[in-house]
Amino acid sequence: MKTDISDKKDIEIFVNSFYSKVRENEMLAPVFNAKIPDAAWPQHLERMYDFWNAILFAETGFQGNPMQKHLRLPIEEKHFEQWLHLFRQTIDELYVGPKAEEAKTRAESIAKIMNFKIASLQSRH
Repeated sequence: MKTDISDKKDIEIFVNSFYSKVRENEMLAPVFNAKIPDAAWPQHLERMYDFWNAILFAETGFQGNPMQKHLRLPIEEKHFEQWLHLFRQTIDELYVGPKAEEAKTRAESIAKIMNFKIASLQSRH
């Protein structure tokens, strides 16, 4: 029986599952794997644990500017749509409840904002 996301351990589970899908996805893998070498993935996952822990539980620990990291990547709306599809799929496979729904809603907001800003930047060049 599925439960809700309740702590950082749950975040680690969904982040690991999600990024394993991303790293194998035909569209997303080339972007992520070109930017993050194999040896750097553990560090990236740790940052994502902290990021989602801050987003869902208002915990301190995440430092950084995700927007800045993504601005120069060769990504467009179709990448965000695929990213969201995998994210929703992962959450739905593992969890059910208010925090699970919040995670999906937050991911949608993040994707919309990033897509808008990246598209705006690309249209100027």
